[in-house]
Amino acid sequence: MSDIEKVIQFVKENGVKFLRFQFVDILGFPKNVAYPIKEGEKGLDELRDILENGVYFDGSSIAGFVGIQESDMILKPDVSTFSVLPWRPNEKCVARVICDVYRTEGKPFEGDPRSCLKKILDELKEEMNGEYFVGPEPEFFILKRDPHNPHKWVPADDGGYFDVEPLDEAPDIRRDIVLALENLGFHVEASHHEVAPGQHEVDFKFDNALKTADSVVTFKTTIKAIAYKHGLKATFMPKPFFGMNGNGMHCHQSVWLNGEPSFYDPDAKYQLSETCMQYIAGILNHAKAIVAITNPTVNSYKRLVPGYEAPVNIAWANKNRSAIIRVPAARGKGTRIEFRAPDPTCNPYLAFTVMLAAGLDGIKKKMEAPEPVEKNIFKMSEEEKKQLGIESVPSNLKEALDELECDEVLQKALGNHIYENFMEIKREEWDGFRTSITNWELDNYLIY
Repeated sequence: MSDIEKVIQFVKENGVKFLRFQFVDILGFPKNVAYPIKEGEKGLDELRDILENGVYFDGSSIAGFVGIQESDMILKPDVSTFSVLPWRPNEKCVARVICDVYRTEGKPFEGDPRSCLKKILDELKEEMNGEYFVGPEPEFFILKRDPHNPHKWVPADDGGYFDVEPLDEAPDIRRDIVLALENLGFHVEASHHEVAPGQHEVDFKFDNALKTADSVVTFKTTIKAIAYKHGLKATFMPKPFFGMNGNGMHCHQSVWLNGEPSFYDPDAKYQLSETCMQYIAGILNHAKAIVAITNPTVNSYKRLVPGYEAPVNIAWANKNRSAIIRVPAARGKGTRIEFRAPDPTCNPYLAFTVMLAAGLDGIKKKMEAPEPVEKNIFKMSEEEKKQLGIESVPSNLKEALDELECDEVLQKALGNHIYENFMEIKREEWDGFRTSITNWELDNYLIY
């Protein structure tokens, strides 16, 4: 039985009434069109046709896609992503399938973030018989309305790292989140309260980069939907509150070649292979430009400041969490690197694309990684960091975009369409922020 026929059979046996065809725009926001499934065999035949051939939509209204003169586009479903949405009613339930975006002449759309990631993964497979695995850790806040100001959102509890009831007031909502994610096929490994009040983390198992990117989008949608059902609000904003830790999305990653882990070498220094060291060198070499994609908002750089465990230092280390790259202690098949800069506002398809492109550039050019820095970089003076050659990531979105503008390797990985449209959108975002008048300015400067 084909995958399409399995979907048809499931729909028939479980009374699925609506099927959402989902994709993301250039910024990573999920979009969808819902298709109502008609009753009887005729309705199933119509569904079969649309699963095989896709559904037309207007691409001119999607950020970073196409102009009105070329608006017709096609969503072609990846039926392996078919899932029932657990937060929707059980009766006449709603399912979802993730799609690739195509032009009407049958070619993959060069501005589709999912197709962008698939392209570099295909190149890795063809050139090196390789596969890219990622395990992200997206953090989020659960918020409630301020009882003194209903227009303001505040942390929903006063808990801290690994706290339990009554300080942690969210075990029930995390329970519902975990159950919903498991119903969607996630392998949830752990859930816990994070450092800041109202901050949480739910960890799911690593997988190949495409499936993981799909999962990040689904993960964020699920958490927001479950929080809404509880009368609360979930946010993945990097720095929603001054003086508190922000939301990161540390990305554990490894490359396997010829079906074997390529980062482990039991006889090498630190038991890290030459391939792994070259990959680390590539990430470090491109880090200043990478963050334009992995930390793509003005607010991202309110998190990337010294203090609050912010991963701003361009160095690598074993265990040491003050470097932008950490190598966890696991070895063998578990050997991996952890890039700590990203935050969950990024488009995961594009973030994984540029991280892989940077790492592969290091491998292809046989770059040499510096020695690991095992001291706490957060406590070093600027002079000490200068002596060790430790630089910092850009301090704001504009600086990051300027770095990306000079990085031909990452531009090539993104492709002209995505690169140019992303830059245009983000330059406008920066100009909007730069020219806005904030409450902080009014509080401090009206006295002049």
